[in-house]
Amino acid sequence: MSSPRIYDLPTRVFHWTFAGLFVAAYAIGSTVDDESPRFVLHMLAGGLLGTAVLLRLLWGVVGTRHARLSDFSLGPTALGRYLHGVLSGHARTWTGHNPASSWAALLMMALALGLGATGLAMVGGAAPETVEEIHEVLANAFLTVALLHVAGVLVHVLRHRDALPLSMVTGRKRGIPAGETDVRPHAGVAMAFVAVLVAVGASVVSRYDADRGRVTLFGQTLMLREADEDAGQRTGDHDEQADQDAHARGEQTEHVPHG
Repeated sequence: MSSPRIYDLPTRVFHWTFAGLFVAAYAIGSTVDDESPRFVLHMLAGGLLGTAVLLRLLWGVVGTRHARLSDFSLGPTALGRYLHGVLSGHARTWTGHNPASSWAALLMMALALGLGATGLAMVGGAAPETVEEIHEVLANAFLTVALLHVAGVLVHVLRHRDALPLSMVTGRKRGIPAGETDVRPHAGVAMAFVAVLVAVGASVVSRYDADRGRVTLFGQTLMLREADEDAGQRTGDHDEQADQDAHARGEQTEHVPHG
C-alpha cells in the first residue's frame, strides 16, 4: 500500500475555500440583521461561493483524473455498499471520492448555485417573497448535507483509524493499492483560482455605494441592503444647495457691467 497524491492543489483549495465561504455566509446571515451595513458581507461571501463553484465545475471537466466530475461515484448501489461497509467496518478504500463524498459534493455544489441564483434574484429587486423562503430552505439544506458529510467522515475515521481528512490537506491518501501514480499538483491553476476570487471580490467592493447600499455590475444595479436614508438626505441637500449656489453665481455674472 502506498500514499500517492490523489487530489491536486486546485481541488484542495476549492474544498476549504468552499467550506469557509459557506460558513461565513451562513453565520452572517443568521446573526446580522439584513438592514445592517455588515449584512453586505453575507452577499459578498455568497457571490464568491457561487463563483467558486463555477470554477470548480470547469476544473471538473479539464482537471486531473480524480478532480473530474466523471470520477465521482454516483451509483445508488455503490453508495449502499459503501455505507454498509462503513458501518460494518469493512468498507474498501476508494482512490478518489467515495460514493458518500461524491454525493455530498454534488449536492452542496448544486445547493450553492441555487443559493446564488435566488440571492441574485433578491438583490435584483424583481423576486417575490417566496424566493426568499426558497433561499432559506436551500441554506438549511446545505447545512444539513454539510453536517452529514462531516459526521460521515468522523464515522469513517473512527471505524478505520485512518487519516482521511488529511487527504484534502496534503493531497495524499493512505491505503491506495500499488500502481496509482501521483497526479500533477497544478499550483499555478490553484493560484489562478484564488486570484479570480480576489479579483471578483475586489471588483464588487470597488463598485459598492455604501450610502445607497447598492452595486452596479454589468449595467445592472443590485440592492445589497436598504439605503442609508440619512446619508441620502444629506446628499440630496448638498446637491440642492450646490445647484442654488451655481444659479446665484450665474445671476451675479449676468449683472456684472462690462467696460
